[in-house]
Amino acid sequence: MPIKTLQIPTADGQADAFAAFPDHGERHPGVLMYADGFGIRPVLRELAHELAGHGYYVLVPNLFYRHGPAPVIELPEHIGEEARPAVFAQLMPLIEAHTTERVLSDADAYLRFLTTQPEVDAGPVAVTGYCIGGLLAMRTAAAHPGQVAAVAAFHGPVGADGPDLFSKLTAQVHLGHAEGDMTPEALGELNRALDAAGVTYTSEIYPGTIHGFTMADTDAFNTSGLKHHWDRLLPLLDRTLATS
Repeated sequence: MPIKTLQIPTADGQADAFAAFPDHGERHPGVLMYADGFGIRPVLRELAHELAGHGYYVLVPNLFYRHGPAPVIELPEHIGEEARPAVFAQLMPLIEAHTTERVLSDADAYLRFLTTQPEVDAGPVAVTGYCIGGLLAMRTAAAHPGQVAAVAAFHGPVGADGPDLFSKLTAQVHLGHAEGDMTPEALGELNRALDAAGVTYTSEIYPGTIHGFTMADTDAFNTSGLKHHWDRLLPLLDRTLATS
């Protein structure tokens, strides 16, 4: 399964990225994957590699390329609770500088790049994201309704932009919430907003999980939560993208 290092032209320069895809000399449906706030690191390569093994070309950009190539900050091999304060002290200025305008400008560049790769099918694409990347995935899908057929977000602040964002979605949506992030009452309110916007979606709390449950290099990692994530993500992509 090849993993290719790439440079994506953007309005503000070049975003470093990587792509994972099957090595069959064929074209495959494209998936744009947004990392969590910790950015590109081995666990993201593992997630992309796993998804590529199911027949997809998976593009993972460095969200914070304006501040340098990934890894933009030095990360411990395991991001435990004791390391998080120092890591977040470095990350928060990068996250705060990543404005909605930058997100949407970059999304244009990422999708343009993804859809012109020789290994990628000409059909619609999907976007998925983790933590803050989940919100970026939703913004990208809302900004490209004719192009993005599916969007999935896991333990992300997907309601941060309010119901106006939902009204722009035409993609099928899956939202996988951490039990530690979302109360049943908040879930009901979110889902009613999705209903009112006419979104085709599933949105659920993953039992026994806390924020970051998909990330195997953190204390939040939950094996059953990660499996649940694959059990929801893969059928969504199968329904919406024509796999080779």
